[in-house]
Amino acid sequence: MSLFKEFRDFAVKGNMIDLAIGVIIGAAFGSIVSSIVDDIFMPLLGIIIGGIDFSGIVLTVGEAKVNIGLFINAVVKFTIIAFVLFMVVKGINSLKRDAAKEPVETTPAPTKEEILLTEIRDALRANPPRS
Repeated sequence: MSLFKEFRDFAVKGNMIDLAIGVIIGAAFGSIVSSIVDDIFMPLLGIIIGGIDFSGIVLTVGEAKVNIGLFINAVVKFTIIAFVLFMVVKGINSLKRDAAKEPVETTPAPTKEEILLTEIRDALRANPPRS
C-alpha cells in the first residue's frame, strides 16, 4: 500500500473528521471565552478590587517587560474553559449512566400451551410418522 493511500485512508476516517471539527469549534469557543474574560469579567473584577486593569499590570526587570496582567487574564480564560469542559463531560457521563440504567427487554416465559406445543413438535421430530 502506498504512503499516499495510507495517509488518505487515515485522513478521511470518521474520527479524524470529528477531531478537525472539534478543533475548529474549540478555536471559535476560545475567541468567545476571550471576549467574555477581556470585555466582561476582567473589567468587573477590576471594579471590585478598586479599578485595577489587569491587562495593564507590567513588571519591568531591567529592559524586559513582564506582562503579569496578561498572564492573569490567560489563567482566568483557562479556568473558564476548564470549568465549561468539566460541565460538558459531567453531562455526557450522566447521560451515559442514565442510558445504562434503562431496563433491558426480556422475553416473557413461555406459556403452558407453548411448552406443550414445543414438546409435541420435539416428539414428532424424534419419531416421524410412517407412511
